[in-house]
Order: sequence, then C-alpha cells, then structure tokens
Amino acid sequence: MNFAKSLMLGGAALLVATAGAQAADLPLKAKAVEYVKVCSLYGAGFYYIPGTDTCIKLGGYIRAEYAFNAGGMTETPSWNGNAGQGNRLSNNTIYRSRADLNIDTRTATEYGVVRTYFDSVFTWTTGSDTTANGSLGVFFAFVQFAGFTFGKAVSQFSTPWHGSPGNITSNLLGGDDTSTGINQVSYTAEFGNGVSASISLEDQSSYRTASGVSNVVNTTGGAASAWLQGTGNGTNYTAGTNVPDIVGKIRVDQAWGLFQVSAAAHQIRASYYTPTLETSGHPSDKWGFAVLAALSLKNLPTGPGDSINLDATYADGATRYVIGGTSPNAFAMYSDSSAGVYQSVGFGSAPDGVFGGTNNLNGTGISTVKAWGIRGAFNHNWNPNWSTSLFGAYSSVDFGGTGGALYNAGLAAAVPGFGTTYTGNPNFNIAQVGLRTAWTPVKNLTFSGEVMWMRLDQNYSGVTAANVQPTGTKPFARYEFKDQDTVVGAVRVQRTF
Repeated sequence: MNFAKSLMLGGAALLVATAGAQAADLPLKAKAVEYVKVCSLYGAGFYYIPGTDTCIKLGGYIRAEYAFNAGGMTETPSWNGNAGQGNRLSNNTIYRSRADLNIDTRTATEYGVVRTYFDSVFTWTTGSDTTANGSLGVFFAFVQFAGFTFGKAVSQFSTPWHGSPGNITSNLLGGDDTSTGINQVSYTAEFGNGVSASISLEDQSSYRTASGVSNVVNTTGGAASAWLQGTGNGTNYTAGTNVPDIVGKIRVDQAWGLFQVSAAAHQIRASYYTPTLETSGHPSDKWGFAVLAALSLKNLPTGPGDSINLDATYADGATRYVIGGTSPNAFAMYSDSSAGVYQSVGFGSAPDGVFGGTNNLNGTGISTVKAWGIRGAFNHNWNPNWSTSLFGAYSSVDFGGTGGALYNAGLAAAVPGFGTTYTGNPNFNIAQVGLRTAWTPVKNLTFSGEVMWMRLDQNYSGVTAANVQPTGTKPFARYEFKDQDTVVGAVRVQRTF
C-alpha cells in the first residue's frame, strides 16, 4: 500500500515537471506596444503617428458670438437687405455658435517637408438675413510639397492678417480677405533671411466674382427696385470663368515685422447683351488688375506684443480685391428724411465693369470700375490678460466718365428726375472705424467685445421726381438721396485647443 502510494505521487511529480519543461521550451510572442511619441520638429502639439515618420497635430476652437444691430454674421453692418431698410423683419440680435476642427500633418522627405492641412467648421446661426441655420464649411484643404501648394488655401495676394488687422468682424473693407481659403495652384520660393516670392493660379469663381450684384452690370433696362438696392438692372450678366486669376507676391518677414507687395491679373467676362439669347452677342473680354502693399510693425515702444498692421490696395476692373471677403458688393441703406418725402436712401454698387445695350448693334464695350482702399489697426497689450485694438478702413469706388454716364442713363430711365430734381454719379465711399477689447483670463480662452461705426458716402443728392417702388417693405413713394451710417456691435467667446 505504502509502495503504491509512493509510486503514484512520484509519477504525478514527474508529469508536472515534464509539462513545465515543455512549456518553458515553447516560444513566447510578446504583445506589440507602440507609444505615441512627441514630435518636436514642427513646434508644440505634434506627435508621431504610431508606426510612421509622419507627425500630426489636432486643433480647433469652440466659439459663441452675439451681434447687435447687425445684418448678418459675423458682425455684418446693416448695409443692405431688411437690416439696411431698418424694417420690422430685421433681427436686432443675431446668435452664432461654431466648432472648428483642423488637422495638420508633416513628413520630412528628401524634397523637403510634405504637409497636408484640413480645417472644417460646423456653424449654427440664428437671426441672420442671409445665413441658413446650420452649415458645414471647409475653410482649408491643401497639400504642400517642394514649394508647391495644391488646394484650398489663403490667397497668395492676401496679407497674414487677411481682413482682420485687429478686428473680429469679417466685413472690414478696403482690401483683400480670403481667410476661409481659395482654390489654387501656387509655388513659393524661399530665398533666406525671411525673403520669399510666390506665383499662383487662383480660382476666381468664389471670392473674386460678385456677391449681391452681377460682376458685370448692363446698364440698360431694370426697375427702380433693382437700381435703388445697388444691383443695376437686377439681372446677372457675369459669364463663366475662362482664365484663373494670376497672382504674384514678394514678402519680407523679419523680427521687426513684415513688408509685402502683391499683384493680380483678373479677367472680366460678360455673358450676353440679352442674357437669354446668345445670338445677341456680347462685349469683348477685358483684363483688370489689383496691386497691394502691406506693412506690419512689431516690438513697438508702446509695450511688449504691440503691433501696427496696414495694407493699401488699388484695383481697376477687379473690385473684389478691395470690396472683398464675405461682404456684399451692393449696398442700400434707408433712414429718415427732412426733405418732405417718405424716407432717404443711400446706395452703392461695386462691379468690375459696366456696359450697355441689348445686341451687337447698339451694345457697348465694358468700362472698368476702379477702386482703392486702405485699412489697418493698432494693437496694444495692457498686460498679459487684457488687450485693445483700434482699427479702421476707407474704401472708394469710381466708375469713371464713361462708366458713370452709362450707369446714370440706366438709373434715369428707371428713377425719374435725374438732372432736375436730383443729380450726381454712382461713385461712393465707405468709412469704418472700430474698437475691440479682449480679456484672456486663462490661456486659450478669450472674451472679446467690439463696436464698429460705418458710413456710406454716396454721390447722389436731391429727391426723386415721382413715386418709385423700392424693394422689400418700402412703399411706393418719393425718396431723398442721402448719405447713411450705422453702428454694429458684437461679443465673442472663444476657447482654442
């Protein structure tokens, strides 16, 4: 019995020992573990994508805005539509919430850094005359390789501050603003010491053509309602694009700031003298141009981080380089009158060119419209948490002798009294002055407040000789031609990550 028990225990021990030895001989496969590593090559926030040599950075912001006495977001003055008319259909308070997400990837190669960048926004707006409630936008989507940029990016014509030298509004006129990107194929050469030059072919169908009025206006025909809102005869005479805008830039970036000179060639094309009839013919295509000079000064004696940003632009047949960005190029504002008529109106139109006629026999060529503008801001930091910006702009539109005569002939046919009860020309100016103050209680959280005054200085004076019918809710009555002004305010809360 004792021998049998000993034999069984010994056998069990031998079996366990043998099994253990066999298990020790089996190959063990460790679970692969890849840690996300910091990529310090391109600045803070970049990480290596596991298993690759590509660095990635995720960012964005959440923003809430509230605009007062505005005609649209963001912080659009009441310069057209229901807001410009000041009627009861216009909302005095406009709300907007926005989420932004951007993805930046970079890979070092023998040709230099290959970069991709994507920036998209999700926006919800309530109260605007012109903006739908919910919208999805793609601001940027481009690839950069060996000096080339392919895709939707900031125009090579624009300055680094776009249309915001110190403001939060997207409607500071007087220069170019493509802060939400424009499709392009461009090449940038770096010469060292902060000197660079760029050449670009850019899509003109978004930012460079009209918003609110045809890019090319036929001054023949049209009702008073169209003329008094700055849209000429109210019909779109802009043809499809044929040649992209050709843009060039030279820029110097230094510790003291930057200096930039840009130029653009822009093709002007009309559809037909009679838009629905191709046999009516069309005026010949023309070329317009725009030039820009910009200066930014840093390290000012007024305080650390202070800056002055300035840019000036001149355009002939390319007015959207001056009356640009998300703004319209047709303005119509109403207010009270002391001339014994129902109300006063001020209007302005900023197309690339005008022509007249209904066919090849009586039609004219395109007369280009000239425009110039200057804008800028002084940005001052009171301390690390508080800053203030004083900003402004002045824009001027000139139809010239031939274009002005064509425009006046069309206006006189629709609005009676030209040359007797009222006189003038379609040239106009827009002045803007504003103040912005920002509080940053913690890093990347900013509360901003802004107020801006805007004046539409138009060149017609007098009253209509008879009753006319403006657009919208305005009655069939007589109106006075008069300069107009308005004030718009906004509050913004933004958390950047």
